This record gives sequence, C-alpha cells and structure tokens, in this order.
Amino acid sequence: MEKVFIIGIAGGTGSGKTTLTQRITRRFPGEVAVLYHDSYYRDRPELSLKQRQQLNYDHPDSLETELLVRHLQQLREGQAVDCPVYDFAQYRRLPKTQRVEPRPVVLVEGILIFQHPELRSMFDLKVYVEADADIRVLRRLRRDILERGRTVDSVMQQYQSTVKPMHQLFVEPTRQLADIIVPSLADTSAAVELLVSRIESQLKA
Repeated sequence: MEKVFIIGIAGGTGSGKTTLTQRITRRFPGEVAVLYHDSYYRDRPELSLKQRQQLNYDHPDSLETELLVRHLQQLREGQAVDCPVYDFAQYRRLPKTQRVEPRPVVLVEGILIFQHPELRSMFDLKVYVEADADIRVLRRLRRDILERGRTVDSVMQQYQSTVKPMHQLFVEPTRQLADIIVPSLADTSAAVELLVSRIESQLKA
C-alpha cells in the first residue's frame, strides 16, 4: 500500500472537531478512514456504574492510547483494524468492535491526541480546532444530553470538576504543537479547502 497520510484533529471538547472531520470525509468518499480517540477509553468492568461515573475521563491515563498507536501502525501497513466501541451511557466498552479498513488518508480525532508523544509523531499534519469556552460547554451539554444519556447536572458537574481543569492542563498547551489552527466560530471554508488541497496533493503523489 502507498504511503498513508495521517491527520490529527485536536481541540477542546465541543470545539468543532467532529464537524471538521465530517466535512473532510465527505469530500473524499471511500478514501478516508476515521479513528476517534474517545472510542479507546479504558474499560473498567470491575467498577460499579456509580464508580465509573466518578472517574476522570479527561486525563490522558483514561485512554488506551497505546492501542490507538498500534491500530494506526497497522493501517499504515495496509491492515484492517478492529476498533473498540464505547458506550458512553454505561461508561463501558461494548463486546462488539468496529472494523476500519486501510485508506490512503486517516483522520484521528480527539482532545488529547497531541498530548501523547508517540501518537503525535505519527501525524503528517496536525490541526487544532479552537472555540470559546462558553461555546464549547454549551455544545458539550447538548451532545451529552441528546447522544450520551446524561443530565444537565451531571454534565455541568463533570465540566467543573474535570473537563475544565484538564483542558487547561493537558489540551490547551498542545495548541502550540499544531500545524494549522482552525477557529470554529469563523467561516471554516478556507481551512477546509486548505486541508482538502493538502489531501489532494498527497493522493496524487
């Protein structure tokens, strides 16, 4: 398989990473594989649901990043991978996995993907999506209630206790490591076209 172009898309929770990822993927149907760091949360079956709810999911140690690194290495070698599937309502990995086939372009999305040196070194292009904190927390509130079965109180408690401090400690400092910074409140068309151009050049190489 020809060289795989790996793009890391980072940024705080609710910054617009998934929207950017989807816009890029739609421009290259059948040529882009996507891995989400969120899928790699460590499974803690020995804990009760209440205990799992109290864990810090915004610390780098909460994620099995070493498995994500191995999966990227396999995709780069032309091998399909079976990614974990995480149930955010139960805070558990599901027994099933999701097969991801190798593609010329791989997008990796997550808040902490630039924080891990080995993972960061695998990215040919690093993109950081930023948004004002108020916008991010409102987006997270909407997503967690509609998609992850959370309550307003649980989302706000988690934001204050772990999301905000971990963002300041681990996520925000990685902004300076990015090759491209995308302000999600602005018109992102120019940023999307820049990324599309880079990908097209890679595919033609």
